[in-house]
Amino acid sequence: MAARAHEELFAYWASLRQEGRLPGRADIHPKGFKRHLPNVSLIEVAKGETNDYRLRLAGTGLYSVYGREITGRQLNEVYSSTAADYWRVELDKVVAERRPGVGCHSMSWRGASHMSILWLRLPLASNGYDVDMILGYDALVGLAGENGISGIRAA
Repeated sequence: MAARAHEELFAYWASLRQEGRLPGRADIHPKGFKRHLPNVSLIEVAKGETNDYRLRLAGTGLYSVYGREITGRQLNEVYSSTAADYWRVELDKVVAERRPGVGCHSMSWRGASHMSILWLRLPLASNGYDVDMILGYDALVGLAGENGISGIRAA
């Protein structure tokens, strides 16, 4: 299911590209991927000497993954320093290469090493070229703990 959702969101994003130009935030319409909205995020790119990233929007399904509301927070406010560094590297690649990124990240930083996030990050550019926002999708995958409980709890 997680991989299928990634494929659907990627296909939607790819359908918005025109003549090698990246779609922008204004091109994204939630009705195009309505059933995936709970696990969608929009990540704002704050360019400077080094890029910084702020979660402009985080779907309601991500609350259970992160244990709290993460909308409006920067990476270092959401993740441990090691996990924030991981995300900076991955997001920097999406920005620099202007290409989607995909991967799997362990939830061990949340005390749930038996779980992982299967993630997708899609570059958005209001001018068609310079990435200023990233559309994300996170799916929680892995074995459930005892009694079907994931081990991830609200803070």
